[in-house]
Amino acid sequence: MHSFSSKRRLIGAMMAAALAAPIFNASAQGFGEKTVRLIVPLAAGSTVDAIARVMANQYAKAMGHPVVVENLVGAGGITGTAQLVRAPKDGMTIGMVSSNHVINPSIYKSIPFDSIKDIAPISIIGTVPLVLVTHPSVPATSLKELIALAKAKPGELNYGSAGNGSSLHLATEMFKSEAGIDIRHVPYRGTGPLTNDLLGGQVQFGFVSVTAAAPHIKAGKLRALAVSTSKRASIMPDVPTVAEQGLPNYSFDAWIALVGPAGLPAATISKLYQDTRTALATQEVQESLASQGIMVIGSAPDVAAQFFKTELDKHTKLVKQSGARLE
Repeated sequence: MHSFSSKRRLIGAMMAAALAAPIFNASAQGFGEKTVRLIVPLAAGSTVDAIARVMANQYAKAMGHPVVVENLVGAGGITGTAQLVRAPKDGMTIGMVSSNHVINPSIYKSIPFDSIKDIAPISIIGTVPLVLVTHPSVPATSLKELIALAKAKPGELNYGSAGNGSSLHLATEMFKSEAGIDIRHVPYRGTGPLTNDLLGGQVQFGFVSVTAAAPHIKAGKLRALAVSTSKRASIMPDVPTVAEQGLPNYSFDAWIALVGPAGLPAATISKLYQDTRTALATQEVQESLASQGIMVIGSAPDVAAQFFKTELDKHTKLVKQSGARLE
């Protein structure tokens, strides 16, 4: 934790490098001369965007021409993904999506594509640990104490999320179900407003990404109780998992994946997967992911395809349990 400031400086330097003109590799084969579009259906500055930019630099080296990141924001990722699925099936348009991709079908009344049939999974890049934090005024210094407090005051404790159906919402709903507690949900429009109100004590606790929470935890403005993943986060090794603290069946991963439009030729998918593996092996990418606490996966396309189906089923159940719904 003591090195978080230096890690932030490292991330900044790498993001600047990623935004610079990509390096050309005249020997690269298979993608022609055009620019590759890497669609990110989420806002610039998000975790997915940061990873897309540092990966784009490496993709450009492997492919031999520019890879341009396009942030096409709207409707929890639906707007940008809709453009991705309609793109030519030539490998020149790819996308980097998050867990929202398999959450949206259950949250929205309708979306203009099928989250499974209309994409070609290429690789699950990695998982993003979340950390359950409380405002220091909450009289609980461990997850067991928070659960005991919630059981002693049913319906009185409130938690915040980045919005109905967001990963942060569903992570807490899963915790609520496993712990058997009655708590109130306060949805926000994004992680920024949520974090501000956690710091101000307007909401008592909630899950946030480890990188967003780390400086506030270090400053004593938030208290870390547990991480959501099955293993401890590399940048918060002293914070135990939820499973370690009496809820052994709990594990929630937010994740990032590279996809293309359905119908990509098998050879193109294979090339993109190999380029992804090459990028993940570079020091630049490894340091960037490690600094953000991301657990690298780099799964093969067939494994990624099964992962999407499993995650869709899991999140459909969680959304139904939460009662979240958007028009």
